[in-house]
Amino acid sequence: MPTHVQLNNIDHRDLRVVTGRGAAWGDAVMSAATFPAEFRNVQAYYPIVFQKTADGGVQPVALFGFRPGQNLFLDDTGWDAHYVPLAIERQPFLIGVSVDGEAMVHIDLDSPRVGRERGEALFRTHGGTTEYLDRMASTLQALHAGLGATPVFVDALRRHDLLESFVLDIDSGDGAQHRFAGFSTIHEERLARLDGEALAGLHGAGHLEAIYMVLASQSRFRDLIERARRMHAHA
Repeated sequence: MPTHVQLNNIDHRDLRVVTGRGAAWGDAVMSAATFPAEFRNVQAYYPIVFQKTADGGVQPVALFGFRPGQNLFLDDTGWDAHYVPLAIERQPFLIGVSVDGEAMVHIDLDSPRVGRERGEALFRTHGGTTEYLDRMASTLQALHAGLGATPVFVDALRRHDLLESFVLDIDSGDGAQHRFAGFSTIHEERLARLDGEALAGLHGAGHLEAIYMVLASQSRFRDLIERARRMHAHA
């Protein structure tokens, strides 16, 4: 069970965080939440799809694999992509809310990244935060703002009926077909049928570019399937 506590320079002055990438550090996950302002960076490496949330909402995610616990971007050297989504980059930190409603940096003390023997220091010996912690605070702020703005984007997609579920049959090289389902993407035909007023509205709200970034990311499925085949060949 995670143990989330508000970070402070008294109780946590000696804490360090391992910044390497690997399954041992909690990176063996098939996806991570993303948001429209991050789509341009994400689509360069990962498919962007939409996943239903427990509360009935829809969350865009960057896809790393085809089954739970599978991250096809992990290898012996770390994470094999030049961009790591902020929802992964921020670990083991998260945003918490203080009693007066102020957003504060929290840390998961049970994360395998957290210890006192190795990794990046959080606080300087003579006071103040390190550059690493400052960078993580900025990452959290960007992630918090981005995820907070996502429902407006999703509402626009739903309003124009632009989300459609899809099924992908994958031959990962082991002689069997594996079906990937449970996610949605942008319905291209409905997008193409939108009139000028609807398109202008999406563009004016800043949604149209994000939509095309999602569509562009679909080409990354080929890379993901090829990674799955290579992983099976080396198993």
